[in-house]
Amino acid sequence: MRPSAARFALVRSCQALVVGAFLVTPSVAQETTRLALDGLDQPVEILVDQWGISHIYAETEHDLFFAQGWNAARDRLFQLELWRRQATGTVAEILGERELERDIGARLFKFRRDLEQELNHYHDRGAAIIRAYADGINAYVAQTEADPDLLPPEFDLLGITPGYWTPDVVISRHQGLLGNIGQELATGRRVAEFGAETVKALSTYGPGDPLLELDSALDGSALSEDILGLYNAFRGSVQFRPEDIVDTARRGDADAFAMLERAAADAASVVAYDVEQDIGSNNWVVDGSRSESGYPMMANDPHRAQGAPSLRYWVHLVGPGWNVIGGGEPSLPGVSIGHNEYGAWGLTVFSTDGEDLYVYETNPTNPDQYRYRGEWETMTVITEEIPVKGRSPHTAELKYTRHGPVVYEDTDRNLAYAVRAAWMEIGGAPYLASLRMDQAKTWEEFREACNYSNIPGENMVWAGRDGTIGWQSVGIAPVRRNWSGLVPVPGDGRYEWDGYLPIIAKPHVVDPPEGYFATANNDLIPRDYEHMDAVGFAWSDPYRWLRIVEVLDSGTRFSMADMMRLQTDELSLPARQIVPFLEYVELEGPAEDARRILLDWDWVMDRDSPAAAVYAALEAELRARVRDRLVPEGMSMNVSLRKVIETLVIPPGSWGADPLAARNELVGDALRSAVGAVTRKVGSDDVASWQYGGADYHHARLRHPLGNAVDATTRELFEAGPTPRGGYGSTVNQTGNGDNQTSGASFRIIVDTSDWDRSVGMNTPGQSGDVRSPFYRNLFDHWANDDFHPVYYSREKVEAATAVRIDLTPGR
Repeated sequence: MRPSAARFALVRSCQALVVGAFLVTPSVAQETTRLALDGLDQPVEILVDQWGISHIYAETEHDLFFAQGWNAARDRLFQLELWRRQATGTVAEILGERELERDIGARLFKFRRDLEQELNHYHDRGAAIIRAYADGINAYVAQTEADPDLLPPEFDLLGITPGYWTPDVVISRHQGLLGNIGQELATGRRVAEFGAETVKALSTYGPGDPLLELDSALDGSALSEDILGLYNAFRGSVQFRPEDIVDTARRGDADAFAMLERAAADAASVVAYDVEQDIGSNNWVVDGSRSESGYPMMANDPHRAQGAPSLRYWVHLVGPGWNVIGGGEPSLPGVSIGHNEYGAWGLTVFSTDGEDLYVYETNPTNPDQYRYRGEWETMTVITEEIPVKGRSPHTAELKYTRHGPVVYEDTDRNLAYAVRAAWMEIGGAPYLASLRMDQAKTWEEFREACNYSNIPGENMVWAGRDGTIGWQSVGIAPVRRNWSGLVPVPGDGRYEWDGYLPIIAKPHVVDPPEGYFATANNDLIPRDYEHMDAVGFAWSDPYRWLRIVEVLDSGTRFSMADMMRLQTDELSLPARQIVPFLEYVELEGPAEDARRILLDWDWVMDRDSPAAAVYAALEAELRARVRDRLVPEGMSMNVSLRKVIETLVIPPGSWGADPLAARNELVGDALRSAVGAVTRKVGSDDVASWQYGGADYHHARLRHPLGNAVDATTRELFEAGPTPRGGYGSTVNQTGNGDNQTSGASFRIIVDTSDWDRSVGMNTPGQSGDVRSPFYRNLFDHWANDDFHPVYYSREKVEAATAVRIDLTPGR
């Protein structure tokens, strides 16, 4: 039997073991592995609990992070290899010329400053910690060289082997939530064609009234070029094709690939809209006056792309000075979201504009020179060789102005464009400064740790066992004295950042009088805030936050069960505002049935609800129809749901002699179209029989990076679902606005600081990224049912729930 065939046979046998694995009794059979590992100084114990969380116990700090890296590679090796190749600009080496632009972009935006200073930004011993982590990954890679059967099946399918890590890989910025450069260019294009006031009227910027006018020196028509091609290429996910699969028996056929790619493109169009409007995260803290236990509580569910394996990865790190448990990304040491003995913390995105697009006049006789303050400056040029599968290496010229990487040169117009990115400063690796948070003992120490958290812009919340709760917004924030940062500007010296705002000077709160604080990517800027020139202007719609606050302000003393219900709450506040408009509409047939069902509905986007099935389609129709009424012809721009609802509540006079009648007609037509759309989707016009959640409507299928490239049998092994889902883009349980949930909370955590062992969490489809592991998809069905599992912290509880024990001892 070929090695790959043997590994796939093992996949099927392992997957058969996971049935009923959730919340099994502690008497489950325990597997023990003993291994001598070069690079360790002292013995290390790894106890893997029955939900797949690794609890790592080490005697030295070096061994703790070495073992964390080794264990992450054991669970997520293929995911780590994709990260390494994206970070190093070597994807074209395995996939050929189609990935060359990505590799050029990755090298163009590579961190090239003082490495030691960079590593020690994240922790006083950051260099030692990050090197130990990379060494641990490399120790596992070395094991796979000695025993190729350790390699997950993806390596066989692609005919590749994993490479070795360096600290440069760990600090790569390629996958971070970095900034708004794409929106900045899109806004500039719209302003150039339709005017600043038109764009502003269609937007929901705030706080304040930001400037959108383009500088008169800019040629607005030039902005239509593919200026951000290199930037977008290096930031995008890797897409595999059937021809990449060397095992021809498992290669997908061209027709199936084309169909799957079309489906993915359709989903991406919905996601692109969601990125502007609905994607985000939730977190909140309550103090002891609001909790059943009398101690603070913290809840967090970050919303990122859904996939198999999960982006997030749970771990428990116990060693000298460390006892922290929670989630992060497998490529990073430490914990980003979680708790230690003293407090719990979580994060959501806080709008921070750390990118600007600069436009330069270049010298007609020397395109490597650009005009700055009336003189020609010469770009820095770095030459690199990029390996490309199937051809000779490509020689790339990487160019830089004083502001940053040159992403596009328009030689016909004698123009060049560069991105200035705050995340290219020292300390710009996403989430790595969490290493300092992991050891915080008080709110004051937590805030000091936050002062190092440059990327991403985040709302950090803290719940201390001492009773303190607080919020600190973080993220490196350029100070712009004379422009908003929302449109491109000339790079001639008139638009310069005036340094960075100290992070602890960003908005924050400690022990709010309400007894709680919640964030959901919404505008939380105090209206008297003194540094308005260093905050963003674009925020998510407020509906998730409003629902969270509505519940938290109810006067209830919250239990863990209450927190779990709130984190999976599916009541739609937009529906509560939109559905009453149907009182003024007269319809017939199935549309009238739908109208009556909606008017008798509780606004909950339950997966079994006929009304939710109608409403999701109705809201989508209203978004499109109001957009078409408001946005000038030829203008590519979505409008927020908030703007849609504002328009329906107070229709503009431009809608005719009787704007309210026009509004009612629009709502009625939208409902007729929505009913028709759902009828075609589910194959029946019996509205009362519809269900919102289902394979043909709102569901979750977690896609694998190789899913579109392999045959159907292999795809089913790698992917999870479909399974029915409730919620949508504007509910606390944020499941997106497309049929397939491609974003939302794959990871959840809720902590009651009165007893760390009462913490609960989730990570779908499972902790492992190796399809042969019983922990690959063991949590998927429970996540789909909005369940939680225990997250044990005490050694006693961990021991009782241990499924796998790994004893590591020093090698030679």
